[in-house]
Amino acid sequence: MRRVLRIGLKVIVVVVALTAAMAVWKREEIARLMAVNSLFEAERIVQNFSHMDQLFHYRVLDRGDGPVSALEPGTPEALPSDAGDWIERRWVTALVVLRDGRMVHESYHRSTAPEDLRISWSMAKSVLSAVFGTLQADGTIPDLDRQVVDYVPSLKGSAYDGATIRDVLTMSSGVAFDEDYLDFNSDINRMGRVLALGGSMNEFAASLAVRAAAPGARMHYVSIDTHVLGMVIAGATGRDPTDLMVERIIRPMGLEAAPEMLTDGEGTAFVLGGLNLRTRDYARVGQMFLQEGFWNGRQIVPADWVRASTAHQAPGGAGYGYQWWVPVDNAAHGNDYMARGIYGQHIYVNPAARVVIAVNMADRNFEDSGADAENLAMFRRIAGVN
Repeated sequence: MRRVLRIGLKVIVVVVALTAAMAVWKREEIARLMAVNSLFEAERIVQNFSHMDQLFHYRVLDRGDGPVSALEPGTPEALPSDAGDWIERRWVTALVVLRDGRMVHESYHRSTAPEDLRISWSMAKSVLSAVFGTLQADGTIPDLDRQVVDYVPSLKGSAYDGATIRDVLTMSSGVAFDEDYLDFNSDINRMGRVLALGGSMNEFAASLAVRAAAPGARMHYVSIDTHVLGMVIAGATGRDPTDLMVERIIRPMGLEAAPEMLTDGEGTAFVLGGLNLRTRDYARVGQMFLQEGFWNGRQIVPADWVRASTAHQAPGGAGYGYQWWVPVDNAAHGNDYMARGIYGQHIYVNPAARVVIAVNMADRNFEDSGADAENLAMFRRIAGVN
């Protein structure tokens, strides 16, 4: 009996030792998984959204050695009378308003600061679209109606086989994908766990095998479409899409601070939502688009691409361009458009009013009915076009 107990104790010791060793070996992965599972909790979300580099793999992007492009102060403008309630209700953390390229409002909330690098979420899609526009203009990827598998053979046999670049740009790939951020088992949250645990985003994209519609038939917002756009860029150029983003967009912009980009465990950039900038720098991106791609003394994005990507392009009048949101009624409100990310990230551009609004939020109720309409209405009141 004692011999059995001794053997049992030895087994327990070995199991405990192996478990401890495994915990040390996987400490970083476990920490990231725990971070993902608590990323959006009320007591952590604000802190997390300004410190994503503490939670995920990331790389620092080279802003270049040029001077910071100026955001000159303008005559301060009062916000609408109900803006204070909106800021509180929507958990706004930062708000920058430009009119005629001059800063007329800047405020930071919930103990955040101007120096914070804030997660873009899907606003990064619009920046990647800008990169794509430069490649379309220089002839690297001239035909939007080429199939994505022409550039990414690894997607043959997946749900992306048969989709064109245009389909992907307009979120009309037809790929079945559950974008419910509040469902633990949704595709978007499965993708988040791949990112957190150091998996491959390319392999995740290639694993998608089910279609919800024929390619190009209808717009259905699928975040992984933008990752596939990054794969197309890599296939066409043989280069990392983020390196091209640095060369063609970030360095010429004269940003205040070096951005950060989240990556998967293989170093592949999370181009569909992993960009981190200061709010003023998001405003600079918006101002560059307002000026049809011209900023900091040079044409950064071709004007034709700016006009095309911020116009209605998705089938069925769905309110989407080439990775930019375009309100269905924008013709009556200054031809406005926006980059938009989950939990309330926005770069709002109104060409007629000459206004850019950059706002970051930590709005856990962003999916509530009417939230998007409320935000758009506030932006239009701030711009003075409602």
